[in-house]
This record gives sequence, C-alpha cells and structure tokens, in this order.
Amino acid sequence: MGCSGAMSRTSSAPLLILTVTMVALAVFVSTCGADPEPVQDFCVAVAGAGSDADASPAFPGFPCKPASKVVSDDFFFAGLSRAGSTDNLFGAGLTPGNVIAFPGLNTLGVAINRVDLAPGGVNPLHSHPRAAELVHVITGQMLVGFVSTAGKYYSKVLAEGESFVIPRGLMHFQYNGGTIAARAMTVFDSQLPGVVAAAPSLFGADPEIPDAVLVKSFQVDIEIIKLLKSKFRK
Repeated sequence: MGCSGAMSRTSSAPLLILTVTMVALAVFVSTCGADPEPVQDFCVAVAGAGSDADASPAFPGFPCKPASKVVSDDFFFAGLSRAGSTDNLFGAGLTPGNVIAFPGLNTLGVAINRVDLAPGGVNPLHSHPRAAELVHVITGQMLVGFVSTAGKYYSKVLAEGESFVIPRGLMHFQYNGGTIAARAMTVFDSQLPGVVAAAPSLFGADPEIPDAVLVKSFQVDIEIIKLLKSKFRK
C-alpha cells in the first residue's frame, strides 16, 4: 500500500513539471506575440503608401520615410479645416484624417475625422472594427447612438462642446435633427479605424450575398431585398 502511494506521488511529479512547463511556454509565446511598443520617435508613412485601395499595413504601420527626409509639414494636416460636401442623399460630409490622408499618424495609433451634417442629415449606421470613437460636437447638435451586443440602444443629443464615446466595433450613427448645419470631430484610437457601412455591406457586397440569405435574415419578401440591392449595388 505504501509502495503504491509512493509510486503515485512519484509518477505525478513529471506531470506537474510538464504542466508548469507548458503554462510557462504559453505565457512566453503570448508575450512574444503581443504587439510591440514603438521603438522610434516617429515613422512618417512613405508618400502614397496607403493610397492603393489594396494596401494593407503590417504592424505597426506602413513603411517609414527616411528620418533624414522628415520635415515639420509631415506632422501637419489642414484637411479638416474645410467642410465636407453634404450635397448627397444622406446630407452628410465626412473628411477623414487617418494615416492615408495624414501620413504623420503612422504607428501612433490615433486618427481624427470631421463630420458635417445638413439639417436632417445622417452619417448612416456603420462600425469601426479597429477603434473606439469619441464624438465631439463643434457646432449645431447631433443625435449620436450605438447598439450593444446585447441589443440595447444607447444615445444622446449632443450640443456644442459636448462629447459621446462609442465602444470599439459597435454599430452607430450621427444624425442632425436640428434646423442648422452641424459639425463634429471624431477621434479614434487607431491610425486606420476601418469602416463597415451597414447597408452597403449587406446590399452592395461584391459578389452579392444570396437573396435567400437576406430574405431569411430580415424576414421580408424577396422584392424588398432586390429593391435594396438596386440602391446599394455599385
């Protein structure tokens, strides 16, 4: 009996050692695989590096411009000083200030957009898969809202100088229910937040999402799906 117990204790030791070793290895691998911190002061993106629609930056960003050729203007961006056109179906103008428009943001993990809304205008339902968004209203007022993964709707009508934060990846919008034009700045914790527009993604996908899938998903007649596709198909 004592011999059997001794054997049990002895045989469990290698298993314990193996378990500890595997845990340590997992921690080591996960640590090594984590996103590294920047190792330079800045990395201004090479001109045109992100202009191609097929361009996809590897972490932590696009290729760097040689430091010897970096100038003060690389850290300057005037694109948000001009209003975006709201002469469209949505009454909305969006001016992006991400790394593609503003190369100095490369590897810094921030971006900023300008949103202009005519009275009744809407920045339609969309999400940013890579960033949270902070909306700060400059002029006018905006209804800003998002829907959580639990299906709960959170919203607030923002006046001038007020802000609202939208958690990363959640579907949201901005709407101007006022009588004058509204303007907001939206700040992101990603140099390239990405955007998934709800309606165009579903009804304007290329190639198309099968009608049967959309009919079943939305519980509507196929004629409605075809109508929506006709509006968003490129």
